[in-house]
Amino acid sequence: MNASLVLIIVMAVLYACGVYAMLERSLTRVLIGFLLLGNATNLLLLIVMGAPGVAPFFGSAPVDEMSDPLPQALTLTAIVITFAVSAFLLALIYRSWQLGQADTVADDEADIEVRERAAEAEEAMDEETEIEDADDDATTDFVGTDTAPITILGARDFAGLRDDAPVDRPSPESRDRGDDA
Repeated sequence: MNASLVLIIVMAVLYACGVYAMLERSLTRVLIGFLLLGNATNLLLLIVMGAPGVAPFFGSAPVDEMSDPLPQALTLTAIVITFAVSAFLLALIYRSWQLGQADTVADDEADIEVRERAAEAEEAMDEETEIEDADDDATTDFVGTDTAPITILGARDFAGLRDDAPVDRPSPESRDRGDDA
């Protein structure tokens, strides 16, 4: 595959500009970013396609001289999807302009609440960090053995415990042979 370096650079710039434009709050910039991403994707598929060749249904040409129809089909599909999503975004922009005379997306109550909760959680985490820094001698989260979720008991904790577990004893045949079974 022999792709032109200029096409690869143009594709990379289109992807970068498209992603940057889509991160804006203005719906018009989001539309422009989406169109740039769509064109970058079409250029990527054009680069992947490789050298042009004879159409696959034309005569009886050898397989090496035929062009691959899959990237062409994917490019047509990408064009249709880009067109459909662009029409949807244009409808959203028009409706937003009709309702508010602006195409920017404003914060609603839920966004503001999430932002405030995040700030409160960050402050709480800072307070916990300060408390942990003051108490450096603790090696675990559990302070005493009364609050620990797991208690390890030993044989000395059970005074009247009798061990009934079966014991592996060598069979008489293995003792005769001298095996260590």
